[in-house]
Amino acid sequence: MLKFLRALSVLTGTIIGVGMFGLPYVTARAGFLIVVFYFFFITAIVVITHLMYGKIALGTTALCRLPGYAEEYLGSNWKKISFFATGLGITGALLAYLIVGGEFLRLFFSPYFGGNTLIYTLLFFAAGVFLIFLGIKSVSQIELALLFVFFAILIIFFVQAAPLISFNRLTTVDFKFFTLPYGVILFALWGSDLIPEIKEMLSNNQNLLRKTIITGILLTALTYLFFILVVFGVSGPDTSKEAISGLALILGSRVVGLGFLFGVIACFTSFIALGLTLKKILWYDFGLSKNLSWLIACFFPLLLFLAGFRQFIDIIGATGAVAIGFEGMLIVFIYRQFLKKKLSRKMNPLFYALPLFLGLGVFFEIFYFVFPR
Repeated sequence: MLKFLRALSVLTGTIIGVGMFGLPYVTARAGFLIVVFYFFFITAIVVITHLMYGKIALGTTALCRLPGYAEEYLGSNWKKISFFATGLGITGALLAYLIVGGEFLRLFFSPYFGGNTLIYTLLFFAAGVFLIFLGIKSVSQIELALLFVFFAILIIFFVQAAPLISFNRLTTVDFKFFTLPYGVILFALWGSDLIPEIKEMLSNNQNLLRKTIITGILLTALTYLFFILVVFGVSGPDTSKEAISGLALILGSRVVGLGFLFGVIACFTSFIALGLTLKKILWYDFGLSKNLSWLIACFFPLLLFLAGFRQFIDIIGATGAVAIGFEGMLIVFIYRQFLKKKLSRKMNPLFYALPLFLGLGVFFEIFYFVFPR
């Protein structure tokens, strides 16, 4: 039971991250009903894709990550393509965690100690890279403790905000922004990069891995809808891009301060777990030394931040639709070859709809990059 809880805490604590704080904003633009529509379909797609990846990880003896699986089942050229998609996705996520995590840390502590965003971002970064250096055992213990704190704060936050929620706002729809939530929701729900880590934590136990994946993703989706209900229900059209600061005038600084702490925890747990995953991709799949892998995985997102890449919604939307979309398509193609090579089976034809859906998301994100909404 403890092993399952630790695995669940790492998966859930990683998925529930910075993407959550962009959800109320896209809901304010597109409408709650459109966001719920996306949640039904994207949650189902994410669960199926992650279960596929879990079977690949369990059925492959080599110690590797997605680029390694791509090389084994699709060929050496696909290893490079896979690394581009996975590396871009994780780097985009780590950059988003730095942007929002550092900002939340500043908003929480600056009334007492002063200081600018850069200082707090560097503090957030330093604590995260130290834990990434230590490894998964230290991370899993911290994730489990922080996850309980996370949900305790969420409950307190809801109790304070509940009387101010306007349920009339939940019926608004604006089809002009119909595709806007797609990339943000996909980014917020995606956690495939952690599947090999979870497999190792669960000692290749197939039933526990399946249970962890399904429970973790469904729990995450419900948490997000609950968070959207609270923030958008209170803030409405005044919802801020990172969700919390827009509540300040309504709920007061004390309650919002708790929200900032809530945000720091959510971003920090995801940052350390995904940073560790990127480190292991470079270490296991590309043969770099452990310390060099840690250095590249951690410091490249920081360099992007220092170079001025700080547009939160744009980063998570593009990362979700494009990088994660390509990664999801790759998992389906790898799974097809895995079944053929390892089990002499053919993939269910219905699963071919997954790459089509994910590819459509990539197309829309690129289209709206060229022709902004």
